[in-house]
Amino acid sequence: MARLRDIGIEVVNAPTGEFPTGNVIPLLHEIRHALQRLVDSGETTAIDLQAIPMAPGEIEEIKQRLGQGEIQATLSALGTSLISETSIPGAWLVEHFNVNDELLARVIEVTRVPDIIRTDLRDLRDGLARLAAELEGESTESPAPD
Repeated sequence: MARLRDIGIEVVNAPTGEFPTGNVIPLLHEIRHALQRLVDSGETTAIDLQAIPMAPGEIEEIKQRLGQGEIQATLSALGTSLISETSIPGAWLVEHFNVNDELLARVIEVTRVPDIIRTDLRDLRDGLARLAAELEGESTESPAPD
């Protein structure tokens, strides 16, 4: 009588790398629902892509499916942050890197403008104070032409 371990097994077309997680389509649905909330109530959403299990290639698939929009911004502060509008208005890909270009965070923000590029009220006040100080004592009239 043959034993199971004696049966020869041949693996044909074995997958290379890891199996897909199946999280791409549910993530796209989550973005769709977040966009609906943004339209209906103005509620913004941040989806931490690093908190969702992804197989190799799935982040690239998400990027490809969302497409590239018209706006890209680079922020340099304690490393680089890349802010990219996708081809879906209101869905932004925001990636943060440290000074060694190691990925720290990758987030889909569903919003009209990502928080990281929105001017902070304290910064607005500081800028106003600096400009006011610079202009203090300046004439409000334009100099006469020669």
